[in-house]
Amino acid sequence: MNVMEAIHARRSVRAYTDRPVSRTVLSEIMEAGRLAPSAKNLQDWRFIAVTDRAKLRALAKSMPQEHGGQCTAVIVACGKCEESRMKCNQPRPAVDLSIATAFMHLRATELGVGTCWMGHFDAEVVRTVLGIPEDMCAVTLTTLGYPAEMPAARPRRSREEVTAFESYTGE
Repeated sequence: MNVMEAIHARRSVRAYTDRPVSRTVLSEIMEAGRLAPSAKNLQDWRFIAVTDRAKLRALAKSMPQEHGGQCTAVIVACGKCEESRMKCNQPRPAVDLSIATAFMHLRATELGVGTCWMGHFDAEVVRTVLGIPEDMCAVTLTTLGYPAEMPAARPRRSREEVTAFESYTGE
């Protein structure tokens, strides 16, 4: 599978089988995040893979989405709890970890593992469950598992609606 095939195949999976995702596969997925670009190449992040059932249940309580309790693994992407902004005024940790998480989702797709990006969670619950230090914050959670069903592709806006050349409105 090449990158474009993974991009086309990737779905937000919300139903998983009970087949566990191995540590080897999770390591492969986190390696994709580790290799992602970061502002100033700081790489001040930490990726935590969780497969322990008790911890998964505790993490599920931080998420209102039902599938949070159905996955067999979660990857928590943590970054510095700082308000550092890039020159374009975007928060550096959120941007860096969004890129890394996207890389991990594509690698997971290539490996046949389903993922769902979670941005709606209680970060303090996650901090407590995983012992995340005070200077680090959970920025994204990814639920993972082998898909019990594969959702259909969601509609996308046309290329003409979202792309332009040379200026916002195009040529």
